[in-house]
Amino acid sequence: MSNLCPSAQLCLWSLWLVDSGFMAKHLHVLRHAKSSWDEPGLQDRERALNKRGRRDAPRMGSALSRTLAPMSVSVSPAKRAQLTLSGLIEGWPALTEQEHNTVEDLYTFSAEDLLYWICERSEGESNVFIISHNPGLTELVNALVGEPWLTNLPTCGYVQLALSVGRWVDITPGDGDLVFSLFPKQLP
Repeated sequence: MSNLCPSAQLCLWSLWLVDSGFMAKHLHVLRHAKSSWDEPGLQDRERALNKRGRRDAPRMGSALSRTLAPMSVSVSPAKRAQLTLSGLIEGWPALTEQEHNTVEDLYTFSAEDLLYWICERSEGESNVFIISHNPGLTELVNALVGEPWLTNLPTCGYVQLALSVGRWVDITPGDGDLVFSLFPKQLP
């Protein structure tokens, strides 16, 4: 198996898990799109998206729609995160058929807080997709893959991890394998 490229190895690993009856969990993280700093007195959670953010969110939605099945998204209540979800849906119309949740606990900049929330997910959920904030998302991804893979998750950047656990509550550092990442600069 060592002769295979990493994505082929991960695919075989996933097939083995399914054949053995073990269902890995998949974590999808998206940092909110680029926000505006045009109004200095505005509270942090009220900041909207700037021109680049309004452009990137639909583009990312369109790109992800070609790779992923539509799923429910849990999103921070911050305006920039909410607008990111709206833009994602604009580019990925099939998301309109999913139920999305605004979650106060996702308005955090802490990887520990994010991990605590993720660990509370139901065993029946095999995919969790969150839109939240840095530095928490970058630190979370690095902790779950067990190494400093990511210096900074860029705005509107997406990462998918396969977690080698059967229950969300069992997640520990190093349990994640990078499945896929996509950043706005990679889009045409």
